[in-house]
Amino acid sequence: MELSHTDLGDGLSVSGLGFGGMALTPVYGEVEPSEALATLNYAVDAGVSFIDTANVYGGGSNEEVIGRMLAKRRDEVTIATKFGIMGTPAAGYTGTRGDAGYVRESAEASLRRLGTDVIDLYYLHRRDLTVPIEETVGAMSGLVTEGKVRHLGLSEVTADELRAAHAVHPIAAVQSEWSIWSRDVEQHVVPAAAELGVGFVPYSPLGRGFLTGTVNAASLGKNDFRHNFPRFATGAVDANARVVDVVQAVAADVGATPAQVALAWLLAQGERFGLGVVPIPGTRKPARIEENIGALSTVLTDAHLVELASAAALAVGERSADPNWVSQGRE
Repeated sequence: MELSHTDLGDGLSVSGLGFGGMALTPVYGEVEPSEALATLNYAVDAGVSFIDTANVYGGGSNEEVIGRMLAKRRDEVTIATKFGIMGTPAAGYTGTRGDAGYVRESAEASLRRLGTDVIDLYYLHRRDLTVPIEETVGAMSGLVTEGKVRHLGLSEVTADELRAAHAVHPIAAVQSEWSIWSRDVEQHVVPAAAELGVGFVPYSPLGRGFLTGTVNAASLGKNDFRHNFPRFATGAVDANARVVDVVQAVAADVGATPAQVALAWLLAQGERFGLGVVPIPGTRKPARIEENIGALSTVLTDAHLVELASAAALAVGERSADPNWVSQGRE
């Protein structure tokens, strides 16, 4: 199956929906590598050929699992990976690095784990605030010159950081959290991306599952990554159910699921701001992949969009425990 494609920036065109690989590591509970591989292959079979990972997911194990899939299907997949964060999501992040030597070291390690000779889209996962972004992106551009990377991306940068980086080398995509309940990027980063011709890849487009209405935050496992986020704290969860109520009401009205509505809303926002938007929901269940694909044909009216736009104001808690970890705290 082949999905429609969306143009990001710098000539990069990808499937209209991507797949976030972090869910296939033990951040939301344990997962078997064989199960993860089966889910990846199902996604590609279904036409979701834009696969996203990072060197810190599972301490590199996520890239290795994806590498097993790429060994047989490299020409079917656009692979994106990232560098710059020290630590792991499950054990905790310990800092960032963006010096030129680390850029090269990280890329070489990711290429080995992925079992490929080129990374299609290479992101700076988080800025190292002790290193000028021009230096980091300059080192990344050297990888493009050498043919080890095709396109460059940035994650959770401010509008000014994006402009400074883009002046060094064309940026194909910004990946930051963006969803019905996380809209701060619309103030500065999204307009800057549209101005520069840079695409946007929203991570956590379903609010780490919460917007689907299927997450019982009170029963999350003790090692669940979501315990790190203020919106999943005791007290905030009940208040944030009001956001889900809005999404569910629209879903019932259009005959779709809440997940489809949340993703379709992002695609509509892309049209509103005039830039390519490709969400990357993650899942361990093949059925959810089919459900998410349904968002590409989910139609929301102007009235629905207005109703959903009001939901962000109902959210309780910041989207990150450390606002400076994301663009919101540095804008």
